[in-house]
Amino acid sequence: MNILDEIIEQKRKEVEERKSLYPVKLLEKGIYFSTLPVSMKKYILREDKTGIIAEFKRKSPSKGIINAHASVERTSIGYMQAGASALSVLTDKPFFGGSNEDLMTARKFNFCPIIRKDFTIDEYQIIEAKSIGADAILLIAAVLEPKRSKELTDFAHSFGLEVLLEVHDEDELKKNLETGADLIGVNNRNLKTFEVSIDVSKRLAPMIPDSIVKVSESGISSVDTILELKKHGYRGFLMGENFMKHSRPETAAMEFMDELRIKTKA
Repeated sequence: MNILDEIIEQKRKEVEERKSLYPVKLLEKGIYFSTLPVSMKKYILREDKTGIIAEFKRKSPSKGIINAHASVERTSIGYMQAGASALSVLTDKPFFGGSNEDLMTARKFNFCPIIRKDFTIDEYQIIEAKSIGADAILLIAAVLEPKRSKELTDFAHSFGLEVLLEVHDEDELKKNLETGADLIGVNNRNLKTFEVSIDVSKRLAPMIPDSIVKVSESGISSVDTILELKKHGYRGFLMGENFMKHSRPETAAMEFMDELRIKTKA
């Protein structure tokens, strides 16, 4: 069993438990459930933003603890002041040290789009995402059949939420082009070896229709990498670890995005 299988097995148990603890009727009474979601797709395409989806992530299965003490409030506000297009907040606790409360805190202090970064396998999680203030959800092609991806995408759209579909290779991409995702994220990390290569994004770029916003994920640590990916049509860049490994992630983000702005104008 690889780490992804382990996470999904744990997630199935967690979802069933949460369904009994927090019924849908209760979620629908959440303060954010009736609010209108903000379009992440539109924010990423805005010329006054950087295209960076700045992630709040305390730990990961591959890296262990990244930053156990960062403040969600200070970090998320700092990310947006730096010029991020959107926020990504991990809500998985066992493997990533996140929580729904983290996303709700980020929502309380920011008006920008926020994607709930979790392992969505059930409609319940989409209702939950809406209730805690998310504007978009992540679907991972590696753990869902294309038919299931489409069902969950349609369900998310019924609540006004956008969908970022994550793929890792050509096969996953080809099978999921008709699911209706608003954005396709190419994860540069090999799930089996954890090796990271930006070439994955470059290779898959021509296969993604222009109507779908291209997002590159994992392994982005330099401004030059973003400028290179832009040449291949990418408009979104998911970055977390590169900022979170610093004691003040928001300061690292500001320095990075300032450099990106300078080099973009050059």
